Amino acid sequence: MNLSSKRAWLLAVISAALIAAYLFYPEHRAHMFGLLPYALLFACPLLHFFHVGHHHGGHRPSGEERP
Repeated sequence: MNLSSKRAWLLAVISAALIAAYLFYPEHRAHMFGLLPYALLFACPLLHFFHVGHHHGGHRPSGEERP
């Protein structure tokens, strides 16, 4: 599968998803906005679980002091 066929396939999938979202939005707007607070509450623990960035006050060797 070459790059142009991958790009065409991706464009088709994205287009289908946007069309589906456009058609489902008016009928299911109340359900989506009703579940939004729960989605945000569920996202918080997931973000903390998968966060692999910087560490504040990390581990130091036993003899080293904080500046």
